[in-house]
Amino acid sequence: MRRPTARRTCLPVLVTVCCLSVVSCGNTPAPHASTHSAAPSSGTPAGPRGPGPGSRPDARIPGLGPATQAAIAAGTRQVLVVTGDPSTSPSHASASLYGREDTVGWRRVAGPWQARNAVRGWTRDHRAGDLRTPSGVFGIRDAGGLLPDPGTRLPYDRSEEFREPGTGFYGESLEGTFDYVLAIDYNRRPGTSPLDKSRPLGEEKGGGLWIHVDHEGPTKGCVALPRSRMRQLLRLLRPEHRPVVVMGPRAELLR
Repeated sequence: MRRPTARRTCLPVLVTVCCLSVVSCGNTPAPHASTHSAAPSSGTPAGPRGPGPGSRPDARIPGLGPATQAAIAAGTRQVLVVTGDPSTSPSHASASLYGREDTVGWRRVAGPWQARNAVRGWTRDHRAGDLRTPSGVFGIRDAGGLLPDPGTRLPYDRSEEFREPGTGFYGESLEGTFDYVLAIDYNRRPGTSPLDKSRPLGEEKGGGLWIHVDHEGPTKGCVALPRSRMRQLLRLLRPEHRPVVVMGPRAELLR
């Protein structure tokens, strides 16, 4: 695959994830130069503010147990919760975005949305090529894609290197899968393009995990959302709220 030089534009403003691709999810191309300063990180622990219709305020995010909730940094105000149910399907999940207000606690501000994860389900010990999505709490602070910035306040890297012409596990086209992506801060350097290939924990631990556009099939390790939901999510996230993704099977998140 030819790897053109891409430009990273930064606007003010959660296996190997993903995918079945030569571009992401464990097979990212050469990193881009970045104007961001970043320290190596293996995974960093989150929300928009404001109540969502039909949801109630709470000191704890619904569906998260005390141990999971405690893993979310105190300064986090946005949390994307991706919940899998292996008893139903190893690669289908549900995603909701929660925001925290000082006076009322946590509220759901978007979702639930249909989501997908890796073809072999979830793992607490992700390895390169295991076709599982890592569970845990991870920062989501860097975005990009093949298409122009849809209006996110996160740093956004538009590049032709996000083009993916391949096919998925069901023979489905992967075209457009990386039109919009969010890098999951698992074994990567936060503050760099999603295309960055740095692996602070080593290549054997995988990397290149993204939240990206659903291609109607399971991923290699990423999380996938419908196209309209990806655009919505990108517009809702605020870097000053230190957004994170909390993801894994339902029983594990309830701990």
